[in-house]
Amino acid sequence: MIQPQYKKHTAYLSIGSNLGEREENLANAIKQIEANCGIISKQSAIYETAAWGNTEQPAFLNQALVLRTDLSSKKLMKQLLHIERLMGRERTVKMGPRTIDLDIVLMDEETVYSEYLTLPHPNMQDRKFVLLPLAEIAPKAFHPVFNKTIEQLLVECGDVLDVKKF
Repeated sequence: MIQPQYKKHTAYLSIGSNLGEREENLANAIKQIEANCGIISKQSAIYETAAWGNTEQPAFLNQALVLRTDLSSKKLMKQLLHIERLMGRERTVKMGPRTIDLDIVLMDEETVYSEYLTLPHPNMQDRKFVLLPLAEIAPKAFHPVFNKTIEQLLVECGDVLDVKKF
C-alpha cells in the first residue's frame, strides 16, 4: 500500500489576473502550483473586484488557495515568481495590469522580512479582495503579527472596493 505524502507547511496564497483570459489564467496558475509547489487542499470561489491602488486598468479576478508544501517560504516564493514569468507576467508598472499575480499571504505562523518576501503579506489586512476569499476557506487562519484571525481582519478591514463572486 502506498503511504500518503504529508506536506510539512501550510501556505495561504492569493492569486489574481486582470489581463487576457482571466479565469483561464487562474486555472493555469493552479495547475502550475500543484505541479511545482505542493498540494492545494482548498480553493475559494473566484471573486471579481476593481483594481486596487493603480485603478486605471481592467478589473481583477481573485482567488485564495490553501497549499500544503515541503518548500520553505523563500523557495516557494522563488517558485511562484518563476510561474509568473512562465505565464507572461511583466513587472513594468508598479501595481499595473498582469496576466497573473501569485502572493504568499501567510505561511504557517512565520514572519519573514527579506528583499523579495515579507510574511505575513504587509498589506493583506487592508485588501478585501485578499481577505474575503481567504475567509471563505480559512477563516481561523492566524495573523502572527496582529494576533487576529482572517475572519477578524475582514470585519475590521476598511477597504470599500466591491468584491463579488464571479
